[in-house]
Amino acid sequence: MKIIDILNSKTRPFPSFELVPPLKGSDINKLYKSIEPLMEFKPPFLNITYHRDEVEFRQKGDGTFEKVTVNKRPGSVAIAAAIMKRFQVEVVPHLICGGASKYKLENDLIDLNFLDIQNVVALRGDAIPGQKYFSPEPDGHKYSCQLVEQIHNMNRGKYLDETLTDAIATNFCIGVAGYPEKHYEAPNPEMDIAHLKKKVEAGADYIVTQMFFDNQRFFRFVEKCREAGITVPIIPGLKPISTQTHIELLPRAFSIDLPEELMKEVRKCKNNEAIYQAGIEWCTMQSKELLAQGASAIHYYTMGKADNIRKILTAVF
Repeated sequence: MKIIDILNSKTRPFPSFELVPPLKGSDINKLYKSIEPLMEFKPPFLNITYHRDEVEFRQKGDGTFEKVTVNKRPGSVAIAAAIMKRFQVEVVPHLICGGASKYKLENDLIDLNFLDIQNVVALRGDAIPGQKYFSPEPDGHKYSCQLVEQIHNMNRGKYLDETLTDAIATNFCIGVAGYPEKHYEAPNPEMDIAHLKKKVEAGADYIVTQMFFDNQRFFRFVEKCREAGITVPIIPGLKPISTQTHIELLPRAFSIDLPEELMKEVRKCKNNEAIYQAGIEWCTMQSKELLAQGASAIHYYTMGKADNIRKILTAVF
C-alpha cells in the first residue's frame, strides 16, 4: 500500500520508524530484534536508510597507501526484502544520489518494483568525508529533485533507455526530506522551501522532516510550506536524545538547535542514565503536542535502538 494512501485512509494518528541497516557481516537478527519491540504499535511502514560507499586509504606492507572503496552496510533492496519476509509491514527504502549513477538508480528501482515495493524516499545524500561540497557521479544527479523526476518518469513508463517500447510503468509513492531548521547548505529558509517545492512539483507525494527538538520550528515550517503552495502531507520526524554525546554531536551532524529548555533539563543530569530519561520525557512531550495540533503521524529515528522509543510510544499512542 502506498504511504500517501495510508496517510489519507488512517482515522487515527500512527507512528512510523526509520531503521539503520546492520554493518556488513553482522547478523540480520540484530535488526529483527530492534524491530520486534516496536511492532506491537502496528506501524504501517518502516523506512530503511541507505549508506553510500566510503573511501579509505589503507597502508600496504611496503608502507605505501592504497585507495580502497568500502561498502560498510548492505543495500536497501536486500534489507527491504528481508524485512518484508519477516514482518507484515510496508518497507520504504531510501535512495540517494550520492555515489550512484542514474542508471544504477534505475536498476535499483526496477529491483524494488519486482519485489512489489511501492514506496521510496528520494534523497541527495551528503558529501563524503574529505569533500567540502557534495559531488555527484559523472552520470548521476546533482539534486534530489532530479531523482524524484526520474522516479516519476518511471511511473509513467519512461525509462532512461528511450528505445524501449511498451515499457511497464512503475507505481512508486515518493517521499522526500524537509528541514524545519533549513538545510545547512540553503542560504535562508525561504530558498530552502523553494527547493522543497521543486521536489514536490517533480512528483513527490509527501514530506518527512529532519529531526527537530523545538515543535515551534516545525509549526512555522509547515505554515511557510503551505504559504508557498506545498499541499502534500508533512510528517514530523523526532529522535530522543540518550547520551551526552548526542548533545555534542547532533547539532553539528544535522545542523539543528537544541532548545534552552531542553538544555536546562540536561544540565541537571549527572550521568547518561539521567540524560536518557530526560530524552524520553522531552520526546514524549513533543509527540503529545504534535498530535494535539493535528499531526496524522510521527516518524521516529530509532538509530537501531528500540527501548526508549517503545517507552515514548507507550505514553503517547
